[in-house]
Amino acid sequence: MKKIRCSAPGRCGIIGNPTDMYGGTVISCSIKYRAYVTIEPCERLELECAGQRTVIENSDDLLLNGDVFDVARAVLDYFRDDDLRCRISYSSEIPVRAGVAGSTALTVAILYGLLHFKGMHYHLYQVAELARYIELNHLRIVCGYQDAYMCTFGGLNYMDFRGKQFYREASEELYATIEPLDRFVPKLPFVLAHTGVSHSSDAVHKPLRERWLEGDPVVRQAYVEIGRLAREGKKALLAQDWEQLGWLMNENHAIQRDLGGSGEANERLIRVALEHGALGAKLAGAGAGGTIIALHLHPEEMIEALKEAGSDLIFYPHPSPGVRLEPVIEDEKEKESS
Repeated sequence: MKKIRCSAPGRCGIIGNPTDMYGGTVISCSIKYRAYVTIEPCERLELECAGQRTVIENSDDLLLNGDVFDVARAVLDYFRDDDLRCRISYSSEIPVRAGVAGSTALTVAILYGLLHFKGMHYHLYQVAELARYIELNHLRIVCGYQDAYMCTFGGLNYMDFRGKQFYREASEELYATIEPLDRFVPKLPFVLAHTGVSHSSDAVHKPLRERWLEGDPVVRQAYVEIGRLAREGKKALLAQDWEQLGWLMNENHAIQRDLGGSGEANERLIRVALEHGALGAKLAGAGAGGTIIALHLHPEEMIEALKEAGSDLIFYPHPSPGVRLEPVIEDEKEKESS
């Protein structure tokens, strides 16, 4: 078997999140930051990340323990391949626990790499669905479908998740509808600002998901409305009607905030963005920290204000490719032995 290297991008929700968990609609864009994975033949099954290494010898070694190897453990726990022998090395440029799907990008990259390493060629819809299934059932994270689809497909997408509000077995899941919008929108006037507060999307999503499953009419109606706003947002985005899109983003955020799905750090940066001319500002992910997204046609003054307000990282949506195989660069020792 040959060495395989692959990568997958993070993402930011422009409008419609978090209705990807509730059969709704989301417009989302990838970012330039990516997770990278290298898989190469080895005499045993090894994981390597951030200068650390661990060996997987039995099923007990696949139990989650909160360290840097949990994502890889979850993927391997799904495969349960006792004959697998390889070294899985990975790293990520994506800000950690920032609400831009860093863990999902890593899940997708490891999964995609292992599928190719094992000679299993799945189409992208299968990869996205399987990544979401692994996150929910093996990594034990309450999650929607946006992250898995965006990290797999990349780009700028309008995504329809109707029929996917109740989690099913992988074989029974409907595929989402993914409509690329990249070529219709030449410029994206958005700025992303990390709050500096790490968060767990699971902690934000779980209580709201439970309320929705219990039939809470407030939550149910809220997510129907956010889905409608996203469908209106598609029209505004394609028309480059930034004032309308900004208004829709603000409405999206107001609903999620009123449900308790935002956070003090998020609200502070959103308020600063709006005070400095943003047409719209909202959560880019789950809330309780992480990252906000602001729509601004001339954002220089706003960016400085966001930095002064505590944002430790400013970046931008970037319709970069989804999961992909990367060129493998062999070191000198490998070249000599080949």
